Amino acid sequence: MSNRRSALICTLLLLAQPLVAAAPAWAQEPAAEPGTPPAPIAWSSLTPEQQRLLGNYGAQWSTLPPARQQALAHGTERWLGMSGAQRDQARERFERFRSLPPDQRHALRNRWQRFQSLPPEQQASVRDNFHRFQQLPPERRQMLRQQWRNASPGERQQMIEHARAQHEKPPPRPDAPPSGHRPHR
Repeated sequence: MSNRRSALICTLLLLAQPLVAAAPAWAQEPAAEPGTPPAPIAWSSLTPEQQRLLGNYGAQWSTLPPARQQALAHGTERWLGMSGAQRDQARERFERFRSLPPDQRHALRNRWQRFQSLPPEQQASVRDNFHRFQQLPPERRQMLRQQWRNASPGERQQMIEHARAQHEKPPPRPDAPPSGHRPHR
């Protein structure tokens, strides 16, 4: 694989990590309209399944901030829509997240917030690149992670800039000669 592709993958790995290690899907907060304060949710408006999942919050529900109520309600909807395997995976990821030192959890939360602040097109691009990274052989993923970890901040910045430049280049025209080659005359 070329150095350019390695740099792109390393960059995308950094940006996509919050998707991998963030809190489980049922704890994610839904996106809100900017500048719109969240509206409270009445406990009685939740389905019986949601109330069962949120039973620990029942007595204090009305005292929770509306944003927290919305996040919990949204999370239960997502949780109820998951298969058993997806729920098991979410539990495992949450346990892995909880086992991290506080500074690493804080860093992951910050990266997740940074990801959520991206425009939808960029979020989709990060997700696509993360899925492509996941398709690489495990040895290759490990090698790219190690390259990223071993890179200095300056080298990482160069990798990011290089990946961005490669991502912004238009794809080669099918009738164009390969880069660096002149047509024969």
